Amino acid sequence: MKDIRRTPISTILSNHEKMVGKEVDVKGWVRTRRGNKNVQFVALNDGSSIKNLQIVFDLSRFSEDQLKGITTGASIHVQGELVASQGKGQNVEVQAAGLEIYGSADPEKYPLQKKGHSLEFLREIAHLRPRTNTFGAVLRIRHALAYAVHKFFNDKGFYYFHTPLITASDCEGAGAMFQVTTLDINQPPMTEDGKIDFSKDFFGKQASLTVSGQLEGELGATALGQIYTFGPTFRAENSNTPRHLSEFWMIEPEMAFYEIEDNMDLAEEFIKFCISYALEHCADDIDFLAEHFDKDLKDRLNFVIHNDFVRLSYTEGVKILEECGRKFEFPVYWGVDLASEHERYLVEEHFKKPVILTDYPKEIKAFYMKLNEDGKTVRAMDVLFPKIGEIIGGSQREESLDKLQQRVDELGLSGMDWYIDTRRFGTVPHSGFGLGFERLVLFVTGMQNIRDVIPFPRYPNNCEY
Repeated sequence: MKDIRRTPISTILSNHEKMVGKEVDVKGWVRTRRGNKNVQFVALNDGSSIKNLQIVFDLSRFSEDQLKGITTGASIHVQGELVASQGKGQNVEVQAAGLEIYGSADPEKYPLQKKGHSLEFLREIAHLRPRTNTFGAVLRIRHALAYAVHKFFNDKGFYYFHTPLITASDCEGAGAMFQVTTLDINQPPMTEDGKIDFSKDFFGKQASLTVSGQLEGELGATALGQIYTFGPTFRAENSNTPRHLSEFWMIEPEMAFYEIEDNMDLAEEFIKFCISYALEHCADDIDFLAEHFDKDLKDRLNFVIHNDFVRLSYTEGVKILEECGRKFEFPVYWGVDLASEHERYLVEEHFKKPVILTDYPKEIKAFYMKLNEDGKTVRAMDVLFPKIGEIIGGSQREESLDKLQQRVDELGLSGMDWYIDTRRFGTVPHSGFGLGFERLVLFVTGMQNIRDVIPFPRYPNNCEY
């Protein structure tokens, strides 16, 4: 083999007109092999594109013995001339001149054969499913969206702020947290009243994996002005639904001097930017997923980009739902936490636009949200999307020391002095929101199950790899 620098297949396919006639070096995994006694055709993929590159092996130059290791799943290294293709399905192909087989794959045992596989089956072999067209497309889109998140906030002058994964506070107050301990779980030290003595633990107190970086993010915002977090979060809810994971990634911007209206403006601009970025940079992958999984995918993505989001209060939304004549699975009344079916009705059927609901009853929202003058509602905001329901949740935060302290006392929260200090020393109006990254990837890819948009999903009774 000659000393030639490898060229990614995506680069070859996007620049094929300029590269025809040149010698290329490609490496990847075999998707298929077919042919006859004179010539063999191999579809090669290196993960850089949904599209394969066809490699042509002239059997006057290669013996069958040389090619016998080329099976579906094998990894190979090929050098040859890039030529215009005479066949259908590709513009160019490589006339192979040199071959190196890195690793073969026993066709009797390799589970990813040419036939289609169910998504349920692929979850059982999550260590191999990134090699499929479907998951290659999903993971490339996931990467593009992650890059778009950082680009959006960086270009707007936000600072990327790293909040702790191990914490002693429960941001949501739900209590569904994974415990972190170095104590012997079979014989933990006990206090005199028969409780586990966490003073003997590594941190000297009970600690958990975080459910949100928001509270710590607020500390950053009240120093740096505007920050965002982007990291893993953990919830120990025993939820086996297509919309829940035990480990997922959250994006949480926090902004000093932002009122609720500023917060809504930012959320709408942010999510439109991310979707536009994916449409522009992942066109082939989105086309593939639309063709095979969701024919309405591109229309739905453009629906979000090209429509102003409707903004209305929770009270107005509940009134619409009560008067619509629809019989919902879950009853609607003022004070109820709206279900996905309610949210989707507002978006898909009533307004036919994305919706931002505001001013929720304080009893169904977190303690840190700013209390409205009516004393019953808080300045919350939920962004609702077609097919998915809530995709963003946020609020203006309570900046009043007295009101926040009263709410903390009402709920019996402890260990919050550090958080309340931000209201004691130089408090300001401030706002923020949270976006579950996998929810965004789910929406942009059109996949049906959130377990299919993260490489190695964590959910009840599943912690492989």
